[in-house]
Amino acid sequence: MPKTVATACVPCALGHFSTSSGLLNEIARFRGDGLTSHEVLDRVAACLAEQNALERVDLTPENIQALPPWEKELAEDALTRSRGLRHVLESLSNFEQLAQAAADTSSFYKELNRKWFKGRFAHLGTEKAERIADEVGKLSSERAEELYGKMS
Repeated sequence: MPKTVATACVPCALGHFSTSSGLLNEIARFRGDGLTSHEVLDRVAACLAEQNALERVDLTPENIQALPPWEKELAEDALTRSRGLRHVLESLSNFEQLAQAAADTSSFYKELNRKWFKGRFAHLGTEKAERIADEVGKLSSERAEELYGKMS
């Protein structure tokens, strides 16, 4: 029996890309130690593990198929980008490639994050959007009363 996936794929992809971006950005600190230093190699291995988990667990064809069309497009893009990053890291030969991978991964993470949240908010539906707006309004009113009460 297939598991039900609401919006699990893209948020998981965001987590994997966020972690990979952080790992790759951290590698820059170890440039002087050389490409084969344990710190560099361990971080590359951790990044590869993140992308492998993304591709083989979170963005499987079954999981992607269960997504709404707007989110499916994002998941497929994340899958393509993950494969590209993994291939770069598997054929790594210099720090310039690492620096480019770090920059590309960071940029893609920000892009994916923005697209997913905008898409999610655009597809909430009227009832859910109204509930959220009501809750935000309540919180804002409570906070305003708290602040203004202290000023009196």
